[in-house]
Amino acid sequence: MQAKETMPPLTGGALVLLTLSLSMATFMQVLDTTIANVAIPTIAGNLGASSSQGTWVITSFGVANAISVPLTGWLAKRFGEVKLFLWSCALFVIASWLCGMAPSLGALILFRVLQGAVAGPMIPLSQSLLLANYPPHKRSVALALWSMTVIVAPIFGPILGGWISDNYHWSWIFLINVPIGALVLLLTPRLLKGRETRIEHKPIDLLGLSLLVVGVGALQMMLDRGKELDWFASDEVRILAVLAVVGIGWLIWHELKHAHPIVELKLFAHRNFAIGVGCISLAYLLYFGTIVLLPQLLQTQLNYTATWAGIAAAVVGILPVFLSPIIGKNAHRLDMRMLVTFSFLMYSICFYMRTRFTVQMDIGDVMWPQFLQGLAVACFFMPLTTISFSGLKPQQLASASSLSNFLRTLSGSIGASIITTLWERREAVHHEILTEAINPYNPVSQQVMGQLQQMGMSQAQAGGYLAREITRQGFVMGSNEIFYLSGSLFVVMIVIVWFAKPPFTTAGGGGEH
Repeated sequence: MQAKETMPPLTGGALVLLTLSLSMATFMQVLDTTIANVAIPTIAGNLGASSSQGTWVITSFGVANAISVPLTGWLAKRFGEVKLFLWSCALFVIASWLCGMAPSLGALILFRVLQGAVAGPMIPLSQSLLLANYPPHKRSVALALWSMTVIVAPIFGPILGGWISDNYHWSWIFLINVPIGALVLLLTPRLLKGRETRIEHKPIDLLGLSLLVVGVGALQMMLDRGKELDWFASDEVRILAVLAVVGIGWLIWHELKHAHPIVELKLFAHRNFAIGVGCISLAYLLYFGTIVLLPQLLQTQLNYTATWAGIAAAVVGILPVFLSPIIGKNAHRLDMRMLVTFSFLMYSICFYMRTRFTVQMDIGDVMWPQFLQGLAVACFFMPLTTISFSGLKPQQLASASSLSNFLRTLSGSIGASIITTLWERREAVHHEILTEAINPYNPVSQQVMGQLQQMGMSQAQAGGYLAREITRQGFVMGSNEIFYLSGSLFVVMIVIVWFAKPPFTTAGGGGEH
C-alpha cells in the first residue's frame, strides 16, 4: 500500500478543503466537550437527576476518551490512519445521535461512554494527517490553523449549549454533531484517496489494556459515586477504591517491563517530559474542573439562564483567537518557561479575582476574569507541549503524544469530579457555620427575621427564605475557596516549570535524564 510519506503534499483548493475538513472534526469533538458544561443543570433536571449526577455526562466521556487515546497509535498502524480517522468520525456521529435520543440519564451516560471511546483517535489523527499532507515549510502554518479550532470551539460551545438548552431541547447539543460529522465524512475520503499510511501488524498489550480500563474506570466511578454514597462509608466505594489502587499499581509495574506497552511510562525518565506533562495534567485538572463548576454556580445559585452562563464563560476564548497566531509565529525567539510563567501567573490572578464572588455580583464580575484568562490560555498548551517533547527522539514522539493526551484528558475528567465534590462539601461546612448564627440569642438574625415578617412573610416563610440564602452563600463561599486554592497551585507550578532544562527542541537537546 502506498505510504503517505511518499505522496506529494496537497496544494491549492484541495489543501484548503482538507484543512477545513480535518479542523471541523477537531472542532466537533472540542465543541462537544464544552457545549455540555452549561447544559448540565438542564439535562439533569429534564432527566430527573441532581446537578451533581449530571456531571457524569462530562466525566463518563472523559474517562472513556482517555482510555481510548493510548490505543490510537496501535490502531493507526494496524488499520491505517485514514481508515481509522474515518471510522472514528462515523462512529462518533452515530454515538452523538444516540446521546440525543437517550430516554434517561443512565442511557445518556452509556452513550457518552461509547462516544468518548470512539472519539479517541479523532484529534491526534486530524493533526497527524494535516501535517503529513502539508508542504514541510508550511507545517507551522498548518499547526496554527489546526490549533485555532481548539481555541474557537470553547467560545461557541458554552454559547450554543446555553442557547440550545434555553430555546430548544438539550438533545440538540449532541445532534448538532451529525451534520458537521457528515460533512467531514463527505470531504475527507475524496481528498485523502490513495494517501493511506503503511499498515504494520504489531502485538497489543492486552493485559495492559485490561488493567488500564479497570484501574482508570474504577477510579472515576469511585470519584463520581463517592459523593452520592458518603465515600468510604459505602462498601461499593471501598471496592472501587481497591480496584483502582490494584489496577493502576499493577498497570505501572506491568508497563515498565513490557516490550510494547500501552502507556510508555519510561518517558517520565526524561526531566522535561515529566515536568511538562505533570504541569499540563495538574493545570488541566484545575482549569477543566473550574469551567465545569462556574456554569453550575451561575445557574443553580445565582439564577442565570443557560444562555447567559454560556456567554459569561465563552469570553475566555476571545483573546486566544488573536494572540495564538502571533505567539506561535514568534515563539522560537522566547524561552518557553517565560511563556508558561506568564500563563500560570495570569491563571493565578484570574482565580484570585474570582475569590471576590458574592451573591450580589453582576455579570461583569464573572466575565472580566474569564476574559483576562484568555491571556493564560493563549500561552498554555503550545509552550508546555514544546517543553514536554524536548530532548525526545523522533521515534518517541508518537508515544509521548499519546501519553500526554491520555493524562491530560484523564485529569480533566478527574478534576470535574473532585472540584464539584469539594464544592458541595465546602457548602455543607459553611451552611452549618452560618446556620448556627440563626438563633433567638443573635440580635442580628432576629432583626432580619422581624424585617422579613414585616414584609408579609410568616415565620415559616422567613425561615425558608433564610435557609435558601444560607445555601446560596455557602455555595458561593465554597467556590471562592476552590478558586483561591487553584490560584495558589498555579503559583507553585511556576516554580516547578523552571526546573525544565533548555534547549527546548525535539530529537536532541535538553530534557535528558
